Amino acid sequence: MFKGFSRFLQRPGERLKSLFGPESARADAAEPVLQQIVLPRDEHSVSRKNLSENALKVLYRLNGAGYDAYLVGGCIRDSLLGRQPKDFDVATSATPDEVRQLFRNSRIIGRRFRIVHVRFGREIIEVTTFRGSHGDGDDGNVSQQSDQGLLLRDNVWGSVEEDAIRRDFTVNALYYSVSDFSIYDWTGGIADLDLRLLRLIGDPETRYREDPVRMLRAARFAAKLDFEIEAGTEAPIRELAPLLLQIPPARLFEEVLKLFLSGHAVQSFRCLRELGLYAMLFPESDEALAELPWAESLVEQALANTDARLAEDRPVTPAFLFAALLWPCVVQRTAQVAHEQELPDVPAQQAAAQQVISRQLKHTSIPKRFSIPMREIWDLQQHLPRRRGRKVFQTLEHPRFRAAYDFLLLREQAGELTPELGEWWTEFQHADESRQHELMQQVDGGHPASTNGKPKRRRQRKRRRPSNRAAPPTLDE
Repeated sequence: MFKGFSRFLQRPGERLKSLFGPESARADAAEPVLQQIVLPRDEHSVSRKNLSENALKVLYRLNGAGYDAYLVGGCIRDSLLGRQPKDFDVATSATPDEVRQLFRNSRIIGRRFRIVHVRFGREIIEVTTFRGSHGDGDDGNVSQQSDQGLLLRDNVWGSVEEDAIRRDFTVNALYYSVSDFSIYDWTGGIADLDLRLLRLIGDPETRYREDPVRMLRAARFAAKLDFEIEAGTEAPIRELAPLLLQIPPARLFEEVLKLFLSGHAVQSFRCLRELGLYAMLFPESDEALAELPWAESLVEQALANTDARLAEDRPVTPAFLFAALLWPCVVQRTAQVAHEQELPDVPAQQAAAQQVISRQLKHTSIPKRFSIPMREIWDLQQHLPRRRGRKVFQTLEHPRFRAAYDFLLLREQAGELTPELGEWWTEFQHADESRQHELMQQVDGGHPASTNGKPKRRRQRKRRRPSNRAAPPTLDE
């Protein structure tokens, strides 16, 4: 994989021992023994041509001001894997205030973790100060943990070596310097990158308790990179998965977007379910997937469609994604509400949808700009079967019609519905006015169908009984 790197991988077992001390050090990796590996420019494939010019500007200015600065994380990992790097993060010895003074186009964000965003038009370069060990700061507020080990605040500054062991995975702890164009590795990330292995730095249980979101990151990187999760890194996940319930729903919403809107949604979904993490994000959906035979197919097909659209550089919306993830719950609850409260289909579904969303918001927040279109996609599933009169044209002109139509096709493809309704709407959209009226006349003899594909019985009007009262006299009388 890397030029000149064969000497580091000739005997992998011994290489890992030298990095982490004795053989037992990997099993007890709470305090790894660091050993620096330096890959000079002629022994790695990272080229400045593939790096962000703005990120390089940040590095050069920090170096020029006397600070150490490195590109670190995913951009270096992906470059070494032959992928196009996207996110460029900088780690530096400068504090957030010192970075802020160097860059007028920057601002300090975060309270739990203070970082600096340096903005160049639409591109943001994230700059973080080297993290130190907990308890090293003089101010008791700079580092704080809960009784369960959750890291509440982490603003302790340290050295680059300390920063390396504070990173999550070894493959994300590779540092690139523009001072000599070398890559620095203190945690064995280069070896794990070549082995395609995802390994936490330090004791996995401790690291997961510090930040349970690391379990989601393990699933995301394993899916994105097609890496295997190292046995010790994977072992505690199923037991510790409920720790995710401590994380604010707003943060988990952002993690869900990273999992499902980065081009590898299907693999992320499967990995989450295998590790017992999906139930922490979408508990009711997880229950429905086990009970409805078509539910898993619907969710996976929606995720596959999302991956395909992203690969084609076409727009995607979280509203459609959440509509698919939660639809099996809506179907189950609608049947329950209709039975218990004796409600017709439409009000039963509306009540069920509200219940599903209320429960989901306790786990992942869904901003209204997404939840409202999601509800409209669901509501239109009740309108699409009504294919006569003016209502059919009102449905066709609805702003969410196209999304609702795609959602209908998804339901049919998954086996929830027969394909007749989708075929009808497919032809109706592209037909001329004459053909559209013919199609409406052909719908079940003129009777609208229900949402389950069966025709609804038209309610017959009751005839008025003749009145027994005498008719009023006419002028002729």
